[in-house]
Amino acid sequence: MVKALSDLRSYARFLRDLPKLIRTPMTLDRAQEIVRARVRDRHRSFLGLVERAVFQNPRSPYRALFRLAGCTFGDLENRVIAVGLEPTLLELRDAGVYVTFEEFKGHAPIVRGGREIPAEPADFDNPFLSRYYRVSTGGSTGSSRQVLMDVEHLTDGLPLQLIGDCFQGFMGRPTALWFDGLPGHGPASVLGRIPSGNVPERWFTPVSRAGARPHWKFRWAERGIRLVARTSGAPFPKPEPLGLDQAHVIAEWARDALARHGRCGVRTMVSRALRVALAARERGIDLTGAIIAGGGEPPTPAKVAAIRASGAELITNYHFTEVGAVGHRCMNPADPNDQHLLLSNLALIQYPRSVPGFADLTVSSFHFTTLLDTAPKLLLNVESDDYGVVEQRPCGCPYEDLGLDVHLLGTHSFRKLTGEGMTMIGSDLIHILEVVLPSRFGGSPLDYQFVEEEDERGFTRVSLIVSPRVQLESEETVIDVLLEALGRAGHAGDLSRAVWSQAGTLRVKRMEPVWTDRGKLMPLHLASRAREASSLEEAGDPV
Repeated sequence: MVKALSDLRSYARFLRDLPKLIRTPMTLDRAQEIVRARVRDRHRSFLGLVERAVFQNPRSPYRALFRLAGCTFGDLENRVIAVGLEPTLLELRDAGVYVTFEEFKGHAPIVRGGREIPAEPADFDNPFLSRYYRVSTGGSTGSSRQVLMDVEHLTDGLPLQLIGDCFQGFMGRPTALWFDGLPGHGPASVLGRIPSGNVPERWFTPVSRAGARPHWKFRWAERGIRLVARTSGAPFPKPEPLGLDQAHVIAEWARDALARHGRCGVRTMVSRALRVALAARERGIDLTGAIIAGGGEPPTPAKVAAIRASGAELITNYHFTEVGAVGHRCMNPADPNDQHLLLSNLALIQYPRSVPGFADLTVSSFHFTTLLDTAPKLLLNVESDDYGVVEQRPCGCPYEDLGLDVHLLGTHSFRKLTGEGMTMIGSDLIHILEVVLPSRFGGSPLDYQFVEEEDERGFTRVSLIVSPRVQLESEETVIDVLLEALGRAGHAGDLSRAVWSQAGTLRVKRMEPVWTDRGKLMPLHLASRAREASSLEEAGDPV
């Protein structure tokens, strides 16, 4: 009850101050000026944030980590000045000042030097936020991954949002969104474009037809946001439910927009972008002149080729809810997923860790540190479940002129399955493999395995491998049990169930599970990623 009342007050403050965000003037020149200043002052931003949010905050888990490492704020300040921000973060990582992916999500206790540091996911919330609504990350760890979306955070995101729209060709284009409503990120995508006047023309929501109905508080929050925006004189499209099997609606909208303006844009997830492209080709619609911005999963060569075959250009950006934008696609890319790390907002180091299921394989996992004091979560050497190549190089694109000269290449997750923009982490899926399915159909955990792979059309599929030794009533029954179990894995699992059931993401294969060359059974078989990880380890030194 206390939390609910606190959220209600914060939401009321959000709506009260929302008109200020809507009326915030933002031009490209001003946006570039802000980003350059943030890049120039990033070490000072880091020190100021850590002093206030960590050393002056008794509840911060990072404060205990610094104490165990014997590092005072004065020590930290001296090292940043002497050697720089990223080298200092590497030293802190070696000294035990970091948080693993599992610790950050609340799946494992923080233990350093034999001492456990009490921490919950909410302890990483930004203590400075007071005007927010709650959103969900939409897939990785279920209902515990609630994130605060504050007015100031949205305001601080305006410069990069405008820069991305301008550099990537979205300014002035009629645009359609295919994003979830609350607790998804459709409303934020609209709100962030009101100050620049680049509001989407249409907003389609993808899960309503599949039966996933958001909690009433999210529905009312979304209505409140739209009402305040419109009473403030800003356009705000009404969400239109659209099933995954109706991608032709967006393809037809794009055809009409191209006829009217000669160009258009679509913002969605990579797999949904592929659905739009395939629907266009099936109906003989030429999407030349359309730009599709996709995220949520890696743009594999098969997906990129299929989307480009429709005539559309695909642009992918890198984002996660805890901090917002992480990378923008390079305009002179070395590969389809070449991202400029947004150094104005974040610092990144890499550190080796073993891949779950591959005891002998390590990847250089990303560790992020937030620099802005409006980030929903405060991160200090927090490990994500992503890895890739990090390199500093000239590319000649306009992002370089802003001081954003660090590139991320080949970014992948090393521990979760992804499909249709929905993700589920290993712990939820392993419970299904080792408990739910054996108790229902017999056999042991050695008889079941998940495999992520692409089908012949480029769609990511999640195959459930079931040993022929297990007697099944029917493959349909197995899928039904699996979907029911996903629905019990919290809000994220329910969203995944709704989208995956509609998209046909899940399928059953009767064969023996795949074992590694060293005689190990990976419950989540990501063999292609293991090969990618090996090649990435040889690709070059991190910056």
